[in-house]
Amino acid sequence: MLILLPPSEGKEPAGNGDPFDPDALQFPELKPHRHQLLAALAEVSRADDALEVLGVGKSLVAEVTRNIELHTEPAAAAHTVYTGVLFEALGYERLDAAARERADASILVISALWGAVGFADRIPAYRLSMSVKLPEIGKLAGWWKPKLTPVLNARAGDDLVVDCRSSTYAAAWVPPASNSVSVSVFQLRGGVRKVVSHFAKHTRGELASHLLTRGAEVATPTELLEAARERWEAELVPGTSRKAHQLNIILPEDHAFRAVGN
Repeated sequence: MLILLPPSEGKEPAGNGDPFDPDALQFPELKPHRHQLLAALAEVSRADDALEVLGVGKSLVAEVTRNIELHTEPAAAAHTVYTGVLFEALGYERLDAAARERADASILVISALWGAVGFADRIPAYRLSMSVKLPEIGKLAGWWKPKLTPVLNARAGDDLVVDCRSSTYAAAWVPPASNSVSVSVFQLRGGVRKVVSHFAKHTRGELASHLLTRGAEVATPTELLEAARERWEAELVPGTSRKAHQLNIILPEDHAFRAVGN
C-alpha cells in the first residue's frame, strides 16, 4: 500500500541539527531536478517581487528568506516539518512503533520542491506551493509530471495507491488507474451531500492513521472500502481504464472534530 499526501502550506522549522543530505532522500533519480529547483527558488526568493511570485503575504517574509539558504538550514524528518490539519489528524507522534514503521514505508508526500519525499526523509522547512509558476521553470505541477511519472510508477508497482492529495498536487503525478483510489469527503447538510474542505483534510488524515494502525494490510480498492467502513459511512465508485476508483466518505450532519489524541 502506498499513501499519497499533499504537503502542508505551513511548515515547522527544525530547531537545530544538520542540513539535509541530498543523497539520503528517497528517489535519487530526482536529485538533479531538486538541485535545479533549489537554485531557482533561492534566486526567486532574493528578488524584490519574491512575495508576489511565490503567492504569499508580507507576514511570510521570514519563510521566503529561509528559501535562500536551504542547503544550510537545519533539517528534520518530514513528518515533523509538515504540520496542519491533515498531519495533526494522522498523528505520527501518537502511533506505536509498528505503525510508525508502516508510515515511513508507505507514505509519500508529493512536494513542489522535492518531487516526492518519504515521512522519514530529513528536509528543511521551505515555502513553495505546487501552484506557483517559477521563471524559466513554469508551472510546477506540469514541470514535475514527466519527471515523477516513471519514478513513482516504478515505486507503486502493483501496490494499492490511496490518494489523499488535493487537486493541485494530484496534477503532478497520476498513478495507474487500475490500482489507485482517490479519497473524497462529503458531509450531509439538510440531507444533501456537500463537498467539504477543512473536514476533508482532517478525515483524510484520520483515514491514513486508521490504515496504519488497524494491522491488516489493505491491498485492493474493495479492502480499502471495508477498512473505511470500520469508521465511517463510505462507498466506492469503480474506476475505469483511465480513471482511478473513488472512495467517498460521508460525514453525518452533526460531525465535529475529535480532539487531537482522542
